Amino acid sequence: MSQQIDQLFELSDDLRWQIGDEFHDNLAEGIYADAAEIVRDSVHHKKDPNRLRFDAKLDRVLTSKTWGFPLMFLILAVVLWLTIIGANYPSSLLGTLLVDTIQPFLKGLGADIGLPSWLNGFLFDGVYLAVAWVIAVMLPPMAIFFPLFTLLEDFGYLPRVAFNLDNLFKRAGAHGKQALTMSMGFGCNAAGVVATRIIDSPRERLIAIITNNFSLCNGRWPTQILIASIFLGAVVPQAFSGIVSLFAVIGIAVLGMGFMFFTSWALSKTVLKGEVSTFSLELPPYRPPRFWKTIYTSLIDRTLIVLWRAIVFAAPAGAVIWLISNITIGDISLATWSINFMDPFGYLLGLNGVILLAYIVAIPANEIVIPTILMLTVLVTGIAGGEGAGVMFELDSATATRDILKAGGWTVLTAVNLMLFSLLHNPCSTTIYTIYKETKSWKWTAVASILPVIMGFVVTFLVAQVWRLLS
Repeated sequence: MSQQIDQLFELSDDLRWQIGDEFHDNLAEGIYADAAEIVRDSVHHKKDPNRLRFDAKLDRVLTSKTWGFPLMFLILAVVLWLTIIGANYPSSLLGTLLVDTIQPFLKGLGADIGLPSWLNGFLFDGVYLAVAWVIAVMLPPMAIFFPLFTLLEDFGYLPRVAFNLDNLFKRAGAHGKQALTMSMGFGCNAAGVVATRIIDSPRERLIAIITNNFSLCNGRWPTQILIASIFLGAVVPQAFSGIVSLFAVIGIAVLGMGFMFFTSWALSKTVLKGEVSTFSLELPPYRPPRFWKTIYTSLIDRTLIVLWRAIVFAAPAGAVIWLISNITIGDISLATWSINFMDPFGYLLGLNGVILLAYIVAIPANEIVIPTILMLTVLVTGIAGGEGAGVMFELDSATATRDILKAGGWTVLTAVNLMLFSLLHNPCSTTIYTIYKETKSWKWTAVASILPVIMGFVVTFLVAQVWRLLS
């Protein structure tokens, strides 16, 4: 400000001989009046609290020790609620179009042109169906979450989130800006990994990359909500089932943040030792978001790029799911062999072989975990349901879904540990690929992929043993 004033005075001195003293005096008076107004709006006096600017007044609430964290969680909860509720209808429409309408049409077309039945099934029950599920389940939430997230960023709220969480991340040996990458991870972990570019320190950026998987991405929210609703909500009176299910899902999300802090602290004290870097966080002024630029940035630069990567990895996953379900050894499918082999280990974890195999073949996309679990359960148990071996499906009825899972031996312990394992397991293929692109290191990509799985095995094993001991 002082430099600008000096420059204006120099300019006024140069022009004084042309315009006269009256111009100089009026200019000086105007400059001092503007400066006095800026000081009056910027400086806070206890005797005059009403003179705070709008930005400062808002910051007193959003960054306060009393209201900062509750409002932060409330805003995040609203964004996630809008994402989940808002995505239900378009996801249903896309599912009806891609799965219920186009998939049968393509199968019929394949039969009409004389494709062998195995090739017809491989292409349209396997490859196409996996891609269709990913698009139907993944596209609507991202198309809602990323614009909302970008609007908060443009408005100027996200730097306040980093300000609020800076001290916690600093105690964990991480960077305050990791708060922003963590929040982005709730939409998509791959996008959260890319967002770590805002962290200048290579060590702290690596910590943020490795721990971003502990943010529940939109591909895991449907699994959490479904399992909590049909199992945990069912153990209480119906009047409280919705509240119990809601708090169970929120608890898993908060637990993920706890694991993020713990893992960041552990890494900063062991393999990624170093001093926590300090940074001057400049809180930008609040401003109206630029709507159309936000839509472009969100849909083109984030949603479509991430979706395309997911599709590329989902197609081979669908092929693998169909093949292991239809290739047999001694009249038993490869899927059944694998499930029987993994069942004892799954029991130790409070899970089962179906869940473990589903998470192996569904590495490309978390969105196809539940359809794969349902298909494999029907395949192994032989109960009625589905449209054939290797054909993933979902049911509109939560009761019918629960009946199939219970026929597969599911209990409340299975549901609880599935929710925990959904939080603590390897990143999807899209995120793994993104981690390698960002780190250029297979070693750190392996660490980021394997570490959550080990933690998931340990946590579910301990929960299962304690549960059985107390039962």
